[in-house]
Amino acid sequence: MEIAVVGSPEFTLGFQLAGLSELHNPESDDELHSTLRGLLSNSSVGIVVLDSTIFPTLPDRLREQLSASVSPTVLGIGIEEDTTLRDTIRKAIGVDLWQ
Repeated sequence: MEIAVVGSPEFTLGFQLAGLSELHNPESDDELHSTLRGLLSNSSVGIVVLDSTIFPTLPDRLREQLSASVSPTVLGIGIEEDTTLRDTIRKAIGVDLWQ
């Protein structure tokens, strides 16, 4: 299973330095939406790491699809506190590990 990373070139740089190769730097909203839909339907991708600043800007339907997806699991990562990882783990195993 692959790990895909979606965000600005600055966001994906650290993942590239860590050796990941499935990096996406969409330049427009349409390209971003197309990339995310493609990753959702790609069976070789197990985890999608998304810049958490992008997530709130997505259309409601796409945001719901990303939140509900188990395979691939979509994780929002950024400098601000985000509960995406917590919610994803709670959905996957049925237990809130933070309590």
